[in-house]
Amino acid sequence: MDASLDTAEDSRRRELGAFLRSRRERLSPQAAGIACGARRRTPGLRREEVAMVAGVGTTWYTWLEQGRDVRPSAEVLTALCEALRLDAAEKRHLFTLAGRQQPERRRIGPAKVEGPLLHMLQSLVLQPAYVVGPRWDVLAWNEAAVAIFGDYGLLEGDARNIIHGVFTDPHRRHLLVDWEQLARATLAAFRAESARYVGDPDFERLITLMMRSSPEFREWWPQRDVVHRLSGLKHLRHPIAGPMTFEHMSLSIDDGSDMKLIVYTPLPEQNSVAKMRKLLDDLPGERCSA
Repeated sequence: MDASLDTAEDSRRRELGAFLRSRRERLSPQAAGIACGARRRTPGLRREEVAMVAGVGTTWYTWLEQGRDVRPSAEVLTALCEALRLDAAEKRHLFTLAGRQQPERRRIGPAKVEGPLLHMLQSLVLQPAYVVGPRWDVLAWNEAAVAIFGDYGLLEGDARNIIHGVFTDPHRRHLLVDWEQLARATLAAFRAESARYVGDPDFERLITLMMRSSPEFREWWPQRDVVHRLSGLKHLRHPIAGPMTFEHMSLSIDDGSDMKLIVYTPLPEQNSVAKMRKLLDDLPGERCSA
C-alpha cells in the first residue's frame, strides 16, 4: 500500500513539473516583461528567467520542474502563477497538483445564469428547481418552483434570498412540515458555505438584517453549527395540493461562480407526482425568470 501511495505521489509531482514546463514554454519573454536578444534557441522562457521573476532559486525551480520531492508553499505557487501569467483555471490546476489550498479572498460579483443552465432549468418540467448565487439569492427559477414556493419575480432584493425566505416568510414556514429542523439545517449549511466570504459586505448586511428580523436566526446563528448536505427529503403542506413529499438535491456549477442548481423531485408518496402535474396545469401563464 505504501508503494502505491509513493507511486501516486511521484506521478503527481511529475505532472506538476510537466505543467509548469508547458506554461513556461508557451510564455514569450515579451509577455513576461523580459528583454531578450534576437537569437534565442529556447521556446518561451528559460528556467532561470521564471525563477528570477518569481523570486525563487533557479536550482530549486529546476527540481520542481523535474518532479523532485520539493514542496512549494502557497506563497511560492502564487508567485509562479504571476510569473507565468496563469489564468484562473490554470491557477486552480497548479494548486491542485501541488496539493495546496489556493489562497483567495472571495467577493461577490455580478452573477449571471448562462443560457445552457437556463435551458436545463426550464427542461425540468415536473421538478421545482432554481439557481442560487453564493449568498443564496435566487437568480433563476422554473414554473414548477413557482407552483410550490411562489413567484420569485414578485420579490425584490433580500426578499429573494433563501435564508430570508426560510426565516421570515409565513408561507415558507407553513409549507415546511418540519420547519425548525429544516431551518436549523439550512442555517448550518449556509454558515459552512459562507466561510469563504467572511467579511463580505453583502453577507454581513444580510446577517445583520436577519438578526433584526428573526428571533430564531438571532438565537441560532451564534451557535455556529455547520453541516454539509447535498440531498434529503422534504415534506411539504401545500396550501392547494395538500401534503407532498420531495427529494431535493444541490448541484454545484463548476465555473468558479459558486452558483448552485437546487432541484426538488416529487416522489410517489402522498401522490406527489400527480399533485405536481395538477398544480402546473392550473398555473396561470408562464412564470419563470433569470
